[in-house]
Amino acid sequence: MTFWKDVIERAVKTAAQTAIGIIGASTLITAVDWKVVLSSVTMATLLSMLSSIASRGVTHCDSASLLAVPKEEGK
Repeated sequence: MTFWKDVIERAVKTAAQTAIGIIGASTLITAVDWKVVLSSVTMATLLSMLSSIASRGVTHCDSASLLAVPKEEGK
C-alpha cells in the first residue's frame, strides 16, 4: 500500500508543478491555453506514474523511489 501512496503523491506533485510552470509562462491568466495545460499535466502525470512503477522493479521494495533500500538491507 505504501507504494501506491508514493505513486499518487509523486503524480499529484508532478501535475501541480507542470500546471504552475505552464500557467506561469503566460503573461495574463486570460492568455493561458487551458488545452495545453491539461494535455501537459496529463502527460507529465502519466510519465511520473510510469517511472514510479519502473522504479519498483529495480529496488524490489514497497516504494516508488528509485533510491529506496529494501527493508532487510536498511535495518
